[in-house]
Amino acid sequence: MKNWLIIILLFPCVTLFSQEIFKSDAFTITSDKVVQENFEAKAKSRTEIVSNYKSSFKTRTHNRITFKFSINGLDNEAVPGQDHIYFITPIDGKDTSNIFVFGKPDQNSSVNQPERFLQVKTDLLLRVDINDVLKDFKEKGFFQTFDGNKISRQDFKGVFVAGSTAPLTWDWNSLPNRNDLQLKDPNGNGIYEILLHIEKEFSPVDDSKSDWKLSKDISAFPKYKSSSNLIDALYNMSLEEMILNVRSDGSFMAGEKWPGVWTRDLSYSIILAMAIINPDASKTSLMAKVKNNRIIQDTGTGGSWPISSDRMVWSVAAWEIYLVTGDKDWLKSSYGIIKNSALDDLNTVLDPSSGLFKGESSFLDWREQTYPRWMDPKDIYTSKNLGTNAIHFQTYKILSEMAKQLGESSDQFAKTAENIKNRINKNLWMKDKEYFGQYLYGRNFQSLSPRSEALGEALTVLFEIADADQQKKIIANTPVTKFGIPCIYPQIPNIPPYHNDAIWPFVEAYWAWASAKTGNATSVEYALASIYRAASLFLTNKENMVATSGDYLGTEINSSRQLWSVAGNLSTIYRVLFGMNFTQDGLKLNPFIPKSYDGTRELNNFKYRKSILTISIDGYGNEIKSIRLDGKEISSAIIPADLSGAHQVKIQMANKIDGTSKINLVENYYSIETPVVKVENNTLKWNAVEGTTLYHIFKNGKKVGDTHDSFYLLDDTVYAEYQVAAIDKMNSQSFLSEPVVVSNVLPTMIEAEYLKRENNDMYISNIVSLTDSLKTKIKDIDFKVDIKTDGFYLIDFHYANGNGPINTDNKCAIRTLLINDKVIGPVVFPQRGIDKWNDWGYSNSFLINLKKGKHKITLTFRSSDNNMNGKVNSALVDNLRISLIEKN
Repeated sequence: MKNWLIIILLFPCVTLFSQEIFKSDAFTITSDKVVQENFEAKAKSRTEIVSNYKSSFKTRTHNRITFKFSINGLDNEAVPGQDHIYFITPIDGKDTSNIFVFGKPDQNSSVNQPERFLQVKTDLLLRVDINDVLKDFKEKGFFQTFDGNKISRQDFKGVFVAGSTAPLTWDWNSLPNRNDLQLKDPNGNGIYEILLHIEKEFSPVDDSKSDWKLSKDISAFPKYKSSSNLIDALYNMSLEEMILNVRSDGSFMAGEKWPGVWTRDLSYSIILAMAIINPDASKTSLMAKVKNNRIIQDTGTGGSWPISSDRMVWSVAAWEIYLVTGDKDWLKSSYGIIKNSALDDLNTVLDPSSGLFKGESSFLDWREQTYPRWMDPKDIYTSKNLGTNAIHFQTYKILSEMAKQLGESSDQFAKTAENIKNRINKNLWMKDKEYFGQYLYGRNFQSLSPRSEALGEALTVLFEIADADQQKKIIANTPVTKFGIPCIYPQIPNIPPYHNDAIWPFVEAYWAWASAKTGNATSVEYALASIYRAASLFLTNKENMVATSGDYLGTEINSSRQLWSVAGNLSTIYRVLFGMNFTQDGLKLNPFIPKSYDGTRELNNFKYRKSILTISIDGYGNEIKSIRLDGKEISSAIIPADLSGAHQVKIQMANKIDGTSKINLVENYYSIETPVVKVENNTLKWNAVEGTTLYHIFKNGKKVGDTHDSFYLLDDTVYAEYQVAAIDKMNSQSFLSEPVVVSNVLPTMIEAEYLKRENNDMYISNIVSLTDSLKTKIKDIDFKVDIKTDGFYLIDFHYANGNGPINTDNKCAIRTLLINDKVIGPVVFPQRGIDKWNDWGYSNSFLINLKKGKHKITLTFRSSDNNMNGKVNSALVDNLRISLIEKN
């Protein structure tokens, strides 16, 4: 007995018995291990974890494969999203591709072939012509890649291929060492080829490992210690992965497979944890995403900004850095950048009629993953998303605070923030579900999508867009699945997991933070368990996991040590267990420690402004019984901002939790397919959707009827847009169908006229090219219109933009609409495909009250129409369409 006492005294923090932290039907977490069915991850110490987890995911191979060629194994053939596509058509198990050209978009008509599963194992001979590269090597001594990097002739090591189907991989870090993915030139004619053995069923490349040991020096960062070896080890692993994610230029890369610096990734990471422990790299990273004293929007749908408009999350990250550091110079410089960007958004992104900001869902930037298939980039631009509007609200709230600090007027910023908050609550709150809807969507008339959107829901709690009662309801009622909270719920049918049917640990971290804010112990426990389970079993902070299985394989793409997942893991310590909230006055501590985490935990070497703190907490709950600073009890849990030197903070919790513990734990679920609707003989008709119990009919964004049939008789009307939603046995609603227009008045089409330009734009028939030269004087495009009847009219433009793919890049064309020389608003002409100048669509529209008589409608370019590219801002305009909606 004496010997045991000696051991306990010498090692007071060693856990002699494994303490259960979390248990569900899916998995169990104790203080030193995670158990999920036959898999186990165990912390051997605070610096080592072992795991026997192996993914069992297999999928049937599609005949459609996507890939990129590469020089020297680097991602240097084309811009992100510009991949090659080939449809495998085997004969006796063999196939030979057409010859692709390095750096050139596909010209092969096979991209229009139907997608099927591969029926036999196939040997595919894949070929690429690199003669343009070799010519540059010979004539110039180097080849310049699409991103401006130069590869010298002597540095040429070979041609590789990356892709989506095994044995291909998108792991660019491993590619230079993959001899099996290197192409050869057998005939010396510049045509490189590789024979790929494609199985009809495959497992994606599995980069799992069985052991993690700390290998980096993390002593410069705060040291965390508790009675749980597992959580301590995960903290240390996350610090190490943070170090690995710092690039040579001092900024954060997005993750192991994503070496670039991305606005949204780093900003969400900085808010969670990186401002707290690495403010210098956080500053460097944010400044890498600034151009022309404005925030850079990441590439996105239809050519980036303003289709994607969540760049303003940069402002929340910048403000967090200031609150952590108190750096006045940083405050001044970031204020100007945020202000300029916000004013641009007020001109181009704010929708005056709804008071909400338009644009793609924040972070959910893969179109098909969260939007119905029929929505094109223009439709996404006009939608109003929950998370994106939460970011815009917080931006103006921050601008107001910054302006006060700098002695400038803040009233207008505060007023704008309050207005956004009111409009979010008015337009997006769902009384029946008691959480917010995903977005307003449609075309000229919009409806609310009743899906939940986890990140947006969490942000409304953390930013206090929702009131205190709403906040509790959001956390209690938003659907959560057994492996965590999915990005959206319910899932979209026939869309593979990525944002759809997936859990992202960084989103889970925001959910944990929001749950702690509302005092919901069960929600906190589930959120922490989701993050800890995945990181333990996978031995890294993966970007995402399949919601149904909790596996990291099976999503469209994944990466280890993903920056925001790393930050999310660290935030469970800083934001939840220690309850850190940085303010202008000081560091507020409001710990939330679930009862199963009861014990003593300590952070030492924690740097806060000019002080170095050792913070220890004993007990559990979300109420502090006592707090001592250097042995003296203090009245509030606030560490003053002007404190300097080394200090000790000791917190005793009251061992009770004030708050509800209800969560909406559900089975993962897919809604049913979206109806495809047409109009025939004054009747709406659509395909019968399998699993439907009822159809809802919408007219101009409002529900007007129900039917069990696959048709609906229409009333005579001047103009109306109809949509249909399918309802299943769980009362879950499909997306609304693409709007179909019913009108007894044909629209007026006014052709664009030839214009004499100062540059050499090409004209096709009566199509006018909007110049892409922003340094040349740009002439207006005028349309003369003779209105026959007073009334409300929809105005839009028929256009083409082949400057880039539909899913990425940054060449969305923008112009300003004038009517009789009065500014009406921005017209956007999103990208529709690389070199697809014969792919036509319509711009966003405007509802205008026009009087009978002649009017001049003008497209012009103003400084607010600068896009993210800064140089290419062009489109072809065919005609102006005017549709009578309602007579006065």
